[in-house]
Amino acid sequence: MSSHTPSPKHNTAAGYPTARKIRRACSNELYRTAKRLKLYVAPKQMEEAERYYFKKVAENLLYIHEHQSNRKLLADWWETNVSEEIARLWNVDAVKLNAAFREAFGAA
Repeated sequence: MSSHTPSPKHNTAAGYPTARKIRRACSNELYRTAKRLKLYVAPKQMEEAERYYFKKVAENLLYIHEHQSNRKLLADWWETNVSEEIARLWNVDAVKLNAAFREAFGAA
């Protein structure tokens, strides 16, 4: 009888997402937000926004993981911690950006 142990690459500590999953989620959320704004975002601006968003998520991973089932609370967090910088990067009104993010994120 051989005992099977899960592969380390599939066994994340306490169920936290991998950096790759976080990056992809950030990218998808920003893409959907820009789409709802009917806004073209240059690839360089999108990359910079994705880097910034990923950094903020990584810095607050414990909070985000603890509240992963509360989309409204996470959208509030995004509005407070992320949206101002993204609005500046994309040169858009923060209120419109927040509304588009909430709609794209499913927290409207």
